[in-house]
Formats: sequence, structure tokens, C-alpha cells
Amino acid sequence: MNTSPRPPTPINSPSYPREFQQVILEKSQNFVGRAFVFTAISNFLQRCDRGYFTIIGAPGSGKSSILAKYVTENPHVLYYNAQLPDKNCAEEFIATICTQIAQTSQETSLHSLLQQVSDKLEPQQKFIIAIDALDAVNHTNQTPGSNLFYLPRYLPRGIYFLLTRRPYVRKQSGLLIEAPSEILDLAAYPQQNREDVESYIRQYVNNDEELTAQLIAKSENNFMYTSAKLSDHLSQILPAISKEFEQLPPSLEAYYQQHLHKMIPPNSPSQERELKSSVLSVLVQVSSVISAESIASTIDADEYDVEEVLENWREFLTLQEIDGEIRYSLYHSSFRDFLLNLKSD
Repeated sequence: MNTSPRPPTPINSPSYPREFQQVILEKSQNFVGRAFVFTAISNFLQRCDRGYFTIIGAPGSGKSSILAKYVTENPHVLYYNAQLPDKNCAEEFIATICTQIAQTSQETSLHSLLQQVSDKLEPQQKFIIAIDALDAVNHTNQTPGSNLFYLPRYLPRGIYFLLTRRPYVRKQSGLLIEAPSEILDLAAYPQQNREDVESYIRQYVNNDEELTAQLIAKSENNFMYTSAKLSDHLSQILPAISKEFEQLPPSLEAYYQQHLHKMIPPNSPSQERELKSSVLSVLVQVSSVISAESIASTIDADEYDVEEVLENWREFLTLQEIDGEIRYSLYHSSFRDFLLNLKSD
């Protein structure tokens, strides 16, 4: 190495990637609430001398904004976004993070560099790396069995990772960690989420109680839906907004189209596409929750194959256990409406 590791720099430093600066600024604008998340992070940092803290939430639940806000409030925290173009591979992650730690470093081993950082920390000092959208990581070119982004299995003292990702099947986490860890699932805090969504809405429509109530109910605690509806209609007279709730904003249509392409890749084998399309068709048609067994029976498919499809779609589904059986539904009603409209077209 040409230089010793140094404390990370603020987000407006030239060493901080410009595209990350832009994301942080955009995601942290008009931020409200989420105090329960920040309290949980703070408690974890105080309780553990190293570790991984993971925020899990469905698409649109506000994970990226939470992380962006945390970074703006704690400018010593390093930041990486795996969802940006060309940022989802391990080589790019390691090169970017190592550069943020030591601009002229020739070190290519993240673990070695973190150990050197740890050795220089004061007893109560903490070194935090925040990674947004861990679910977007492409690990096909990594060593088989390695952690996503080659994240360390063991962490030296004072080193922390703050992660966000969509819901996933635990056995497919892509991480083997032997360090203190905690997972905060946003879905486990419906009341706090609802209050934060309401606070967000009231920034724009504070004097229209009827509209506020409609938006809260329609949002299903989803910030992406709320933001899209507000941005799509705020240029109009507010009373007219409530008449257009059934229209899906263009930004949401594009967002949901991305979901669909990930669920059923256009270039996947025809037999695979046929099975996935059949499973999705059943999910779209049911208005409540349904079991894998019922889906398999409906489309005359092997239940194991159906379960495998549902596992791979975990980030887009809500799971509910009823009488010891897991049942599934699409994560937001507006996504279901989008798919229904596609089918009718």
C-alpha cells in the first residue's frame, strides 16, 4: 500500500463517486420519520463491537431513503449502491470501497484493508460501510460459495456493515457470517410505517383530510406508490386527484415492468417462462392469499416446482402463515392491478 487507511470523507468529497452523491441527495430529500429504524441501528452499534445490520423491506418500502438519510446524518459512513448500472459486481465494489478508504491504495483485499483500519481505530471509534440494494448483486462470476461482494465472514473490531435488501429466502441469503448481526424487517412495523407514510403525505396535502385518508389507504405503507401518486398529480388541482386513483402513474408502470422482467426474464427457456406465467396468472386472479399446493393444483404442475418459483419471487410476495401453511400474495395491490391490465390488453 502507498498510504495508510484514513477516515472516510464526507459525501461531497471528490473521492466519493458522483453517481452515489446524486442518489443520496435524491433519496434523502423530503425525508420523514423512520425513527424506529435509526434507534435500532444506534442500539446495535452500541451493543456490539462489530457486525452486520440488515434492513429488509419490499420494493418501495423506503429502504434506500433510510440508508441515504443515515449517510447524510453521518458523513463519516462509506456508501455503495449495488442497484446502479455496472455497480453490481464484486470487483467494482471492492475497487470503489478501497478507494474511499485510501485513495492511492494498491490493496485489493477488502478483509486486509479493514483489518488495517481496525488496528488504527480508537477504542470507541466505529467504521461503517453502508451498502444499498444487496439483492441486486450479481455473484455469478464470484468464487462458488463466497459471500456476496466477498463480504467478510469475520469482522475485526470496530467494523460494521449496514445493508439493505428485499425479502429473501434465508437459505439463499448469499452470506455466511460469523459476527454479530441483526435484521430489521420493515414489514414487522406496520403502525410505524403507516405513521411515516401519513407524515410524508401531509407534507403535500396537509389541509385535505379526505385525500390524505385515501392516499394512506391506497399506499399500503408503500412509499414508492405514495411518491408516484403525489408527483404524478400535484400539478393538478388537489380535489381532482382523488378522481384519478385508478390511473397508474407512468413511473409506477415502468417500475412494475422491471419487476415483471425480473420475475419472468424474456430470454429464459420457454418451458420455464410458461410455468412462471401460469403461477403468476393464479396470483393475479386471487384477491387474497393462496398456498403453493393450491397454485400447483390449479395449473396442474408439480408443487415442488411451484414452490421453487415462489421462493425466487420472494421479494415481490407477501407471506402469511395460516394453520401452519405458508400462503402467498403479490406484495402490493397496485402491482396486481398492473398485471391484470397487462392481461386484459
